[in-house]
Amino acid sequence: MNKIEGIYREVIEKSEWLAIATTGPDGPHLAASWTRYVLALGIDGEEILIPAGRYEKTGENLQHDPRVELLFAARDVRRSGGEGQGCSVIGMAELQTTGPKADTAKAKFPWARGVLIVKITGLKTHLP
Repeated sequence: MNKIEGIYREVIEKSEWLAIATTGPDGPHLAASWTRYVLALGIDGEEILIPAGRYEKTGENLQHDPRVELLFAARDVRRSGGEGQGCSVIGMAELQTTGPKADTAKAKFPWARGVLIVKITGLKTHLP
């Protein structure tokens, strides 16, 4: 089981934004979001919820391949080699426009059409 705790939680809580990488028939695609949106929806340890405004290409790619990688980085996180740390959250994602999680995202973010749900399958840090 992969849970967001320790250094991973610290990096996420101190990061300003995140990158969302998906792959589709045309190759890789990047999208982004503000970390404060993720924190507003809460992190339960085993999944991350991201309010989805447009994310049209992201949604198309997830229909083809549900694998996703999220990149967070924070300069204020100490590590053995100095300051700054990045981490990746690897998972399987789904864009939901209906249901309880989508309703929660829409209630907190009126511009959202749904929620990107990332079920965590792996975690890694980027710097020693």
